[in-house]
Amino acid sequence: MARVVKVFRTLRNHWKKSTFAVGVLSYGGYWLYGKHCDNVLRREACLEAREYGRQLIGPQERLGKATVILNPAACSGKANNLFEKNAAPILQLAGVEVTIVKTDYEGQAKKLMELMEQTDILIVAGGDGTLQEVITGLLRRPDQNTCLSYSFSRDITSATLSILKGETVPLDVLQIKGEKEQPVFALMGLRWGAFRDVAATISKFWYLGPLKTSAAHWLSTLREWPLIREASVSYLAPTLRPPDLPPQKPPRPNLLHRIIRRLKNYWSPPVEGECLSPEKWEDQQLSTLELFIQTHNKNPVQRVSRVNDSLMICAEPDDLSVGEFITVGKKKDEDPTLFTKAATKLEAGACRLQLPEGTSGFYNIDNEEYEAMPVEVRLLPRKLRFFISAERREQLLTQTQ
Repeated sequence: MARVVKVFRTLRNHWKKSTFAVGVLSYGGYWLYGKHCDNVLRREACLEAREYGRQLIGPQERLGKATVILNPAACSGKANNLFEKNAAPILQLAGVEVTIVKTDYEGQAKKLMELMEQTDILIVAGGDGTLQEVITGLLRRPDQNTCLSYSFSRDITSATLSILKGETVPLDVLQIKGEKEQPVFALMGLRWGAFRDVAATISKFWYLGPLKTSAAHWLSTLREWPLIREASVSYLAPTLRPPDLPPQKPPRPNLLHRIIRRLKNYWSPPVEGECLSPEKWEDQQLSTLELFIQTHNKNPVQRVSRVNDSLMICAEPDDLSVGEFITVGKKKDEDPTLFTKAATKLEAGACRLQLPEGTSGFYNIDNEEYEAMPVEVRLLPRKLRFFISAERREQLLTQTQ
């Protein structure tokens, strides 16, 4: 008992050291527990992948081939280590033939897509910029129609398992074309306006901690107010969404049916150069704090309410007060796709964005900066298929209910 009293007396006399020691031990225990949980998850994932690798294949079948586009500079230089620790063992245990291609500089992924050989799965291990480069390079290929069965994954352990399970979801793609340059392709959308400009400067106020977002928006109003953008938008009406194709190809018709079909095409060939009805563009002038042209990929599982194949044109009102600007900006920093109730929302199949002469600034296309210029944005519905885990699918389904 005397020893216990002595210990408590020592802790009381050296309370500063005791408090520091408790803090260090608590943080160390929490860190070790997190590492232990990560190791348990990796082990369970490897055991599940091993079952896929033990499945027998026929003598004429070949192993699945996966090509990995790895950007070592992503995740603060930890992308290579994260992939080797979390994804590579799962793919190898599952019997997948993996080819890893590492990028050395910005823009290299686009060029790699032009030279890429036939593969079953395409995995992007990197950030938003790497993913956009891969998609842009892939869809610029002359044989892009043969590449649409390729799939992508952006998570680590759980996403690697979803690759093995083979469950996919279709995603729309935006084709964004300027006046002179080649088109750029995006999964989320094009963002332009005051909120985008302020978001690019938030990291400069890191020393303010949780107040950095509010400070960046408040200081921007001191330099200039109101931060209104003028633009002219022309858009086409959305098109009806066709029924989903069956997951399996229909059986090939018999020989007699094929001969009759070819004879019909020979004697009554289809008329070439049919007169197509001109596109009916509608014009609208917008005065806004921010314009966002986006897809519906935020929740790709939501199918019931989507009757049309369309993109969304969202414009914030231009009459927000300084306080409202700061409040909305904090919410947009967490989710840029959020808009106020007073925002203008248009559903379109394609749109053209015209800016006033002398307009400077930048767009954000999937979080990558591009110089602001007049562009035409067209929707490529269900152009790519991405892997998705069953847990993530259920989570998205619950959000729609």
